[in-house]
Amino acid sequence: MKVKAAVFERVGEPIHVEELDLEDPKRGEVLVRLEAAGVCHSDYHVVKGEWESAGPLVLGHEGAGVVEKIGPGVTSVSVGDHVVLSWVPYCGTCAYCMAGKPALCPKVEETAYQNVQYDGTSRLSRGDESVPSYLATGAFADRVIVHETGAVPIRKDAPLDRAALVGCAVATGVGAVLNTADVQPGDTVLVFGCGGVGLSVIMGAGLVSAGQIIAVDMSDKALELAKSLGATAIINPSRDDVATTVRGLVDERGVDWAFEAIGLKPTIEQAYELISPGGTVVVVGQSADGVTIEIDPMVMSDREKSIIGCNYGSSRPAIDFPRLIDLYMQGKLDLDRLVGHTSSINEVNEAFTRMGQGEGGRTVILYDHA
Repeated sequence: MKVKAAVFERVGEPIHVEELDLEDPKRGEVLVRLEAAGVCHSDYHVVKGEWESAGPLVLGHEGAGVVEKIGPGVTSVSVGDHVVLSWVPYCGTCAYCMAGKPALCPKVEETAYQNVQYDGTSRLSRGDESVPSYLATGAFADRVIVHETGAVPIRKDAPLDRAALVGCAVATGVGAVLNTADVQPGDTVLVFGCGGVGLSVIMGAGLVSAGQIIAVDMSDKALELAKSLGATAIINPSRDDVATTVRGLVDERGVDWAFEAIGLKPTIEQAYELISPGGTVVVVGQSADGVTIEIDPMVMSDREKSIIGCNYGSSRPAIDFPRLIDLYMQGKLDLDRLVGHTSSINEVNEAFTRMGQGEGGRTVILYDHA
């Protein structure tokens, strides 16, 4: 089968769109006709060279579509199901999966983090050359092969261009609040970064009735979007001192929770400085290769400050994705405002340019199967 895909070759070169060959699904695999894919900062890390990834590679990992074919042994989805892609193809039987932590499953490291399927290969090719799918997903193609645990069935009345965002940004950001953290009603929340993940953190904080929700970003457009999604205060560090402003909004002790959704050393360290005694930093953003942070361990122990990691919002995709879609359909989760632009796959380079300029809102690629 021929598919249209956006192929990354190497850092510094534009991504180009071409036809590739796609094999049929093998045992345990699913063929999905994608209707929409979100452009995520994790893809941008590869484009900028912050994460080392060899080309050729089909990027993209946030998508939704319709199941067209299933391989032998598949039981969790059927042809015609509407699905959201998940880039954590978990085994379901290891200690992490049994504990409800599929993102920590060893299979994720063996497959998604190597850009291959369960058998160690890719289903995409260009002539005699294999072309891997990023995070075993490769959503910048109009059809994809994923493991059946990477195709999560959802209700058919949900718009797929909105459902696509649940596959990464929304699951990660909302999940950071609902699953990873323990934000209580009235708690003060600070969010560094108002991209798709940070905005989803803000929505998650609103869902649990947090008190002050303070958003920090260098982009006024992103901050206005944050305010429309529930931020009670916004700070642009190019104009205002973050520490002084935050302490003026809460008190000198600091905030109960700080979510860092960028992955930068200075903002992670500042988040730690701005949490109160007994407070917690949740590191949600993905850092470039080689980034480390410095903290004072005496302050950590003496003031009982915590730093915890958050991968994929500690999500259980089969359970959490349908719930997030239900919240959207009930009007409790505003996915519509997350979409800043829609485009075709041919405009993927422009989408990354907008991301680099800090424009608010997610770009969603829409696939035309006419």
